[in-house]
Amino acid sequence: MTSSPDAPGPAPDRPQDLLAEAEAARAFAHAPYSRFQVGAALLCADGTVQRGCNVENASFGATICAERTAVAAAVARGQTRFVAIAIAGPEGVALTPCGICRQVLAEFSQDGALRVLARDAAGAPFATTLGALLPSAFGQAQLRG
Repeated sequence: MTSSPDAPGPAPDRPQDLLAEAEAARAFAHAPYSRFQVGAALLCADGTVQRGCNVENASFGATICAERTAVAAAVARGQTRFVAIAIAGPEGVALTPCGICRQVLAEFSQDGALRVLARDAAGAPFATTLGALLPSAFGQAQLRG
């Protein structure tokens, strides 16, 4: 697997592998204010994995979540088609993407089919889709209206 949060890695064989990538990315989080470290692993359509982590800032509005870090890094490498994203946070915390991250992910999942993998508060993996998390997402179709 990859050794840095921004180096594309091989496609995982199982959802647990993508979750492991997200957990590994979490170690790189810069969260000196909240101490709430989050990692993300974005599976691109070409089979590569792009990691991301949250990066906090003293100007709190400048903070960026792990999911958006992964998306930005993938886009910077020419990747805009995604299959799944896994996110990992502190043990004992059920975690799904925040509203801003859901909207950013919707930009790249017009049909809402992007798989979202995480763990529940007991640590058990669960899966859903972006469409289930953000039904009736605002997107390109509304701008052309």
